[in-house]
Formats: sequence, C-alpha cells, structure tokens
Amino acid sequence: MKSTGAPKPPSPLPPLPDPIPMVADDPWLEPHKGELARRIRAYDEALLQIQKEYGSLEDFALLHRELGIHWDAKKKGWWYREWAPSAWGLSLMGDFNGWNRESHPLARRDDGVWELFLPHAEYAATFTHASRVKVHVNGQNGRRDRIPACITRVVQDPQTMDFSGQVWFPPQAYEWRDGAFTADGKEPLFIYEAHVGMAQEREGLGTYREFADIILPRIKALGYNTVQLMAIAEHPYYGSFGYHVGNFFCPSSRFGTPEDLKYLVDRAHGLGLRVIMDLVHSHSVKNLAEGLNQFDGSDDQYFHPGGRGIHEGWDSLLFNYGKAQVRRFLLSNVRWWIEEFHFDGYRFDGVTSMLYFHHGAYTAFTNYEQYFVKDVDWDVLVYLQLANTLLHRLKPWGASICEDMSGMPGACRPPRDGGLGFDYRLGMGIPDFWIKLIKERRDEDWNLRELWHQVTNRRWKEKTIAYCESHDQALVGDKTIAFRLMDQEMYWHMRVDDGHPTIERGVALHKLIRLFTLALGGEGWMNFMGNEFGHPEWIDFPREGNGWSYKYARRQWSLVDHPALKYRFLSAFDASLIHFASESGLLAAPGARELHIDETNHVLCAERANRIFVFNWGLGSIFDYRFACPSGKYRLVLCSDDAVFGGHGRVDGKLDYFTQREADGNDRLSIYCTSRTGMVFQRVEG
Repeated sequence: MKSTGAPKPPSPLPPLPDPIPMVADDPWLEPHKGELARRIRAYDEALLQIQKEYGSLEDFALLHRELGIHWDAKKKGWWYREWAPSAWGLSLMGDFNGWNRESHPLARRDDGVWELFLPHAEYAATFTHASRVKVHVNGQNGRRDRIPACITRVVQDPQTMDFSGQVWFPPQAYEWRDGAFTADGKEPLFIYEAHVGMAQEREGLGTYREFADIILPRIKALGYNTVQLMAIAEHPYYGSFGYHVGNFFCPSSRFGTPEDLKYLVDRAHGLGLRVIMDLVHSHSVKNLAEGLNQFDGSDDQYFHPGGRGIHEGWDSLLFNYGKAQVRRFLLSNVRWWIEEFHFDGYRFDGVTSMLYFHHGAYTAFTNYEQYFVKDVDWDVLVYLQLANTLLHRLKPWGASICEDMSGMPGACRPPRDGGLGFDYRLGMGIPDFWIKLIKERRDEDWNLRELWHQVTNRRWKEKTIAYCESHDQALVGDKTIAFRLMDQEMYWHMRVDDGHPTIERGVALHKLIRLFTLALGGEGWMNFMGNEFGHPEWIDFPREGNGWSYKYARRQWSLVDHPALKYRFLSAFDASLIHFASESGLLAAPGARELHIDETNHVLCAERANRIFVFNWGLGSIFDYRFACPSGKYRLVLCSDDAVFGGHGRVDGKLDYFTQREADGNDRLSIYCTSRTGMVFQRVEG
C-alpha cells in the first residue's frame, strides 16, 4: 500500500457540532447549515488566531492600555502613543507646551504606532491633570489638529466651541463601593431606558450626579432592575442623541466628569440596579476635528475606503471590522467601559446596519435566504461573536442586547450554535406595530388575531425584550402612545376630576397596551423614561430650528408628582405591573398560550406562568362572560380598571372565581368583563 506520508497533526480547532444546534431546533434552516457551519468555523479561527498572537481574547482587548496617555511608574513619566500607520508625522501639543505644533514630535515604530515620552522631572509643572492636549497630524489630507484616538476625557471650550482632549489623572482615584454587587444572569431584565442630559425638569443639561441622586430612586421605586443609559460616549453634536460618537473612550463631559459617571453606576449598584449602556459600534461621526475620520491622513485607517465606508442614511462612517487593529480598538472599547466604569452590559446599537451591506434600507426580510446571501458582512458576524464572548468572560452576568429589526436567525444563540452570542434581541416590530395601528385604525376595528400574532411572534430559544415604545417613538416627527391617543387634550383635561372622553379612552388603552405587551411579548421589558406615566409632547434637542431651546429636551416629573393629575394613575399602574411581573416570574416562563379569542366582543384570553390574562378591547362590558381555562379557584391579582389606576373600579377584587364544568366537557371561568380593561387572575387552588 502506497504511503500517504506523515500523519497530519490534529486540528487545534474544536470539531464542528453535529448536528448544528440551530438546525436541529429549526428544520427550515437545513438548506443553510453549510453557512451556519461557516459562521462557527470563522469564529473558531478568529479566536484561535487571537490566542496565538496575544494569549487570550481578553489580552487582545487591551489596546487602550497601550495607546493614549499613560503613566510609566518605572521610567517616571508619561507615554503618549498613537496608531497612525499612514501619517507622515505626529506632534503632541497643548497647554503644557503653549500649543506648539512642532516642539514635541512622536517617533514612528515599525508597527505604525507613534510614541513620545515626557519625563516627570521635566514636565511635572506643565503636563498636569485637566490640562488640554491635541495631536498635530501631518498626512495625505494635510496638517490637522486632532483629538487623540484613545483619550479618556474630551471637553468643549464654551467660547470657541472647539473640542480638546484632557490629561485625566485625578489626584485621588474614585473609591468604588460596589464590590459586593452581583446580578443573576438568568433574571429577566426590566429596563428603564434613560438619557442623563434630558432627565431633569429644568430647561438645561442634567448631570450624572443629579441622575444618580434624583432619578435612580424613582427607577428603583417603580420596580425596574436595570437602567439603560443613552448618549454616554462623547459626541460632538448633542442633538444626535449620542449616536454620532466621536471619542469612544470618553464619557460625555456635558454631564460631568468620569468620576461623576462612576458615582452614578456605583449608586445604581447600591440600589440593586444593573446599568447597561448604548454601545455605538455600528458607525462613527464623520467630523475631522472631533472624530476618527482620516485620522492618519488616509480614508481607510478605521473605516472602509470609498463608498463602502459611508452610511448615506446616517451621514456617518462605517468601521472595517475585518482589520485586526480596528477589531482591537472596538473590543478594547467593550472592555474599557466594563472595567473602568463597571457597566453591566450593552445594548449594541444599529446591528441591522452592521450585518448587511445594504444596511437594512428599503429591505423587507421575508425569507431565510436574505440572512445567508452575499448581502451579509461576515467580518461583522465574527466581530459581534467576539464582542459578546468578551463581554461574558469579563462579566458573567453581563447582558448584551441586539438592536436588530431584520430578525437575523441566531442573533441570540451562542457562537458555537451558529449564533452571534447576544442574550436578548429588541422586539422592534412591536412598537412600530402599535404606533401604526393607533394612527391608522379605530381601536374598535383592531383585529385580535393580528394583535396576538404581532406581539407573540418571535424565535424559539432567542429571548426578546418587549416594549411598546422607546425614545424612537418620542422624537420630533413621531409621538408617544399617550400623545397619539390623547394629543392636545392632555393640556387641558388631565385633572383627576375631569372625565373627558378622549382622556378616559387614552388612559384605559395606554394601560391595556402595556399589560398586553409585557405579558405576551417577550422575556424582558423596556420602558423609556417618562412613558410609564404618559409623558406628553415630544423630544426635541436644542438646534438652530428651535432657537437652541431645551424646552422639549427634559422630563416633567412634576406632572406625575401632582396629586390632582391623572399621570400618577398611569405611573401607579406601571409600578404594579412591573412588581407583578417580577414577583410572579412571568417573563421567565414559556411563551403565552392562547385560550380564547372573541372578535365579536373584542376579548382575548391567554395563559402564561399559571396566570390567566383577560383583555377586553371592546366598548362594552359583559356580565357572566365565560371562557375556557384550566380548572380551579382563581383570584383577581391585577386589574387596570381599579380606581387606584384611574379606572372606574367596576370589578370587585375580593371575590373568588371558580371554574365550572359545562356540557361540552370544558372548564370555564365566569367573570364581569369590563370594557377597555386588562385583568390578571391567579389560580389559588387546583
């Protein structure tokens, strides 16, 4: 027998799972098992390559400890390093040298990193904490003053409006008090989405410390267990809502210092609240003065060159996720916020835009082929897998949430299943559905089958964050659910003693929509700040078109605190809803089971977590309303019509309800089914 040579060494890669778990769970994925295997293998290969070169994924994500400004205890001085492979020359400038663009040049290393050492003995009096710096870059696009890419503090001059980096080595490090804080990684998330700057009632900028001391106690009292913070990374234009990031390692100085942000997270942990942040790795601001655009003079350093690097719809730039140094930069950013500020996870923004070359624009995702064709960016798949792996290694209870409207299969499955590794996906179709429904149809014309399908339709084994509305539905050009339902009547008829029919309808439907969505829509819940009490009007950040006004970039807490206004009823219902869902284990239970849909009377009944949910969307109240359900004795545990929630108190919450076996052999419950009411019954005996 002819020799085939020496035996091949075993592959260092783990064997592919057989069968691939996603295919085993969903036979419709069978035609795409080859591409799912490729996803797994691409992730395995990327991880192996990182381990060979850097030892571990965690060590790979330490670029921020190399680049930027750092104290060297052995040499007694500061290093400044910058990755700028195509630049012709770099010089550090700032307060320390009178902003001289030539006196402190950096030396280039073979790997494209430039560096400069400033001895403490020579610069102790000038290179000081809070002194301002920039780097002067000479490159193909000319000579420009830039902000160091990994700087950890950026401030804006109030007179010139120019942004500069700051040397940030406070004389006393922040003393954390959250050492004992942990979270249950399996506990469902009840997320309070918030924006620090607009969280205060006054017309102006809120601060990290105000949010910590004033807003966090409100969130805790409502029963939420997680705070999701928007607009944390520094962004040159406030009105971008934080989604045009310029400086990825800087907490926005608009709201305070880095120590103030640490105080916020520390205070939240002291209240038992997790804190996650909006992580914007989907694109970057195209500004030359404040961002990374053409930093070293080329157009392909951090971003794709040419048209592929431009997001036309967002007027921003797109990262090249396949470039090793860009991956290091972004993964180091994932590590930075967790370690430096103790964040407990991320909501990854704009994942749909990242995943597809067409960015999801004008695309209706109607079949599986669209998730496995040439339009998918494989470099992005691998980056997201690595980012989620890193997050969960650094913080096992950390939560990662995928903002994807395409429904990419496997987004919330582990990489070794063929997935991307997220814990949750946002149920983005639900709020869009509610707003469209309210805008286009009278509630008496709503189709209950359609409601059921839209709210319950989600992928098996992939957890969903359900929500009725986020900040998106509150921005200028749109309206919140409360404002859609009640509009200008909210200005005049929200007093407790005012029975205006528009307000009566709006308050009832607001509660009913929230109960319906939370109970049936997912394995987590999210609310944007103020929506829990039906905050009126819209969000509009200061801009030239409104005279740079903060009037609509704030939250009017006095409305919910006023005892004579109905906002407090909506808030009370929201708090009871969250406490009920948390205590009952509702969101940890399997999805809801349909019990009864009555299109004639507009009544829908469902079961989840051994509770019976009854939703009467109709205009009529029905005595002795009967529907099939598991046999037993039931008690009413939540009713949106209770007077304490601004309802009419038509249902007696002290009664016991017993199923009765009827002639057709089914057990049925008989209730007083009041109009525009949501009710929850709990079985107390079998």
